[in-house]
Amino acid sequence: MLKEEVDQRYLRMPHAERGMVVGLFGGSFNPPHEGHALVAEIAIRRLGLDQLWWMVTPGNPLKSRNHLAPLAERIALSEQILHNPRIKVTAFEQTLGMSYTANTLAHVKARNRHVHFIWIMGADSLNTFHRWQKWQEIAQTFPIAVIDRPGSTLSYLSAKMAKTFHYARVDEDDARVLWKKRAPAWTFIHGPRSTLSSTALRAAQ
Repeated sequence: MLKEEVDQRYLRMPHAERGMVVGLFGGSFNPPHEGHALVAEIAIRRLGLDQLWWMVTPGNPLKSRNHLAPLAERIALSEQILHNPRIKVTAFEQTLGMSYTANTLAHVKARNRHVHFIWIMGADSLNTFHRWQKWQEIAQTFPIAVIDRPGSTLSYLSAKMAKTFHYARVDEDDARVLWKKRAPAWTFIHGPRSTLSSTALRAAQ
């Protein structure tokens, strides 16, 4: 994938003002779908976010790239399904030459010392979170909000990450002040769930 194929505005890190609360929601989005959009909307509402950065990654190190659509296509499809002005679609990771979330978050933190970030993930990712490179370092970089997904509601009890950081779990009733907590801190947010999945959509195509 050549960088020139992607509009340059997506290759720049979004701007956030001092003191803002910003959610970071990364994924392959291959393809993006309404289930992803629902996670983003729930996160914005329940966490009181000023912005959510929809981070379209060049690729997932834990997934095959055989069926990975071009980055520009995944960005365009993301823009088509998103209608909230607080959501900023970005692919700045492409310029970092990094594949791992831990490195990306360290870069974001260094560049935005006066912004409050929360890492957002679907509950389906929580079960495999311990396989991510430097996963414990990720948990200690920013607070984490896990949004419920079909079939993963009980992951907050069984996942290795949940067990390892059980002492740092914040009640979801306090989700709006999660940004004030020093990492490690995480919460599991229940809410409406979409049965859509990128894997199923690719299979249907």
